[in-house]
Amino acid sequence: MANMEESSPFLPGQKSETNNEMKPNKPNSSIAGKIPAPSAAAEPVKPASAAVPMGWTADGLPMGHGVGQAVVGEPIMRRAQWESSLCSCFGKNDEFVSSDFEVCLLGTLAPCVLYGSNAERIGSSPGTFANHCLPYTGLFLIGQSFFGWNCMAPWFSYPSRTAIRQRFNLEGNCEAATRSCGCYGGFVEDEERREQCESTCDFATHIFCHPCALCQEGRELRRRLPHPGFSAKPVRFMMPPGDQTMGR
Repeated sequence: MANMEESSPFLPGQKSETNNEMKPNKPNSSIAGKIPAPSAAAEPVKPASAAVPMGWTADGLPMGHGVGQAVVGEPIMRRAQWESSLCSCFGKNDEFVSSDFEVCLLGTLAPCVLYGSNAERIGSSPGTFANHCLPYTGLFLIGQSFFGWNCMAPWFSYPSRTAIRQRFNLEGNCEAATRSCGCYGGFVEDEERREQCESTCDFATHIFCHPCALCQEGRELRRRLPHPGFSAKPVRFMMPPGDQTMGR
């Protein structure tokens, strides 16, 4: 019991001893005269936490955590632009100028061939050209016969534009319009709503500007993908040896 009472922190004697231990020792007057006093002009040292702005990010981490910080509300990655615009019928004056002129002729005179060629470059599988060109031709003839214009084939061909956008991460018409207006935001930040709006714009582009849409897709694919027929393995030819004679 004596040991417990002596070690109990609630005893008054023990409390006084602890208070004496917590009090700082007063410096000796003889030693204090030799130590120079700190100057009053010295600036107080700021704590390290004051240099870091307080706050929290969207991920639940404090501000200043990590090297790279993403700004809330700013898109992380913007999509690339098309190589040529929708109304660039003859393309650009580059190494693809002859190919752009061929695309323009096919889109005007034989859109079924151009659509089949575009699908063949995207799919790169045997039979892709016929599986897309023949149904397009049938819908084209039905639209021309019953309605007087090509209004049926765009319902079949517009998914190719969506596939090209998603494969090469290209911006759609809605995103291009918001970028040109300088108001990058709103529904563009929501990926699901953005894709729904862009798919609707792809359909409207094929309905109202079908030849121009096919030509733009053809120019884009010819600049980005080679034709599947050109990617075959080279054939090696073995040359027979020349005439040999026996030396004496």
